[in-house]
Amino acid sequence: MCKVAVLLAAYNGMEWIEDQVNSILSQKSVSVSLFISVDLSSDGTDVWARELAEKLNNVYLLPYGERFGGAGANFYRLIRDVNFHGFDYISFSDQDDIWLDNKLERACSLLSAKICDVYSSDVLAFWSDGRQQLIKKSYPQKKFDHFFEAAGPGCTYVFNEKSAEALQGFIRDTNDLTKRVALHDWLAYAFCRKHGFKWHIDDQPLMLYRQHDSNQVGINDGFQAYKKRLRLIKNHWYRGQVKSILELVDPYLSKHLDSYFFRCANASLFRRRTRDNVVLFIVLLFGIY
Repeated sequence: MCKVAVLLAAYNGMEWIEDQVNSILSQKSVSVSLFISVDLSSDGTDVWARELAEKLNNVYLLPYGERFGGAGANFYRLIRDVNFHGFDYISFSDQDDIWLDNKLERACSLLSAKICDVYSSDVLAFWSDGRQQLIKKSYPQKKFDHFFEAAGPGCTYVFNEKSAEALQGFIRDTNDLTKRVALHDWLAYAFCRKHGFKWHIDDQPLMLYRQHDSNQVGINDGFQAYKKRLRLIKNHWYRGQVKSILELVDPYLSKHLDSYFFRCANASLFRRRTRDNVVLFIVLLFGIY
């Protein structure tokens, strides 16, 4: 039975965390160890996690009391501090989703068959009113897409031991990472792709991706999501994140990306979905980027 370390970042999550943890601990055909890092909270999430860790010998709460200020920083802490030795695979988890009971079984079967070094997947977004929507991330990967978008929600990521330890070493060696890159899942995708780890984006959605007002990222789909993303482009947040990731992972390409002509000539290689590429090309062409 494969041994999987699940890294869960939590913050004021009492409304949802119990359902998510139950779905993790109920995974079929794998042996799960759950590591929880709780950002400084006011709703008792830390107390709940501590009591769970005291009750179950496969649940561990990392030392509590630090203010991380975002999911990315909390995940960087988990990646730095959890000992991956002895685990076959490492998985990320948010606090508010629900995993189908074969989520890890499916990922581990592809990883163990050497189909890939890192696994991620499409998801089913769901809302409190019962609505569901397939969020497709499994478009064909492009030469440079990992520098311009994540592989999908980080809560779908599962790494083999070699890729996880390489990512861990990189994050441990990088100073001021939280200030430079806000989204851990985007950085993880860029690092692994650049360093030759084969990444598979599965078209089978095996988790329910909860949508609510507190989502830090959300589904990034639809008209309102496009408006939000265009604002991030216009205020150069997106450009700054791309530049920071490139400087950390591929400084050589970072210099080329400063060229307007290089950006426009290679725009079709920057995103996986054709519609996103068209929008990004227009943004690049007119200098909005």
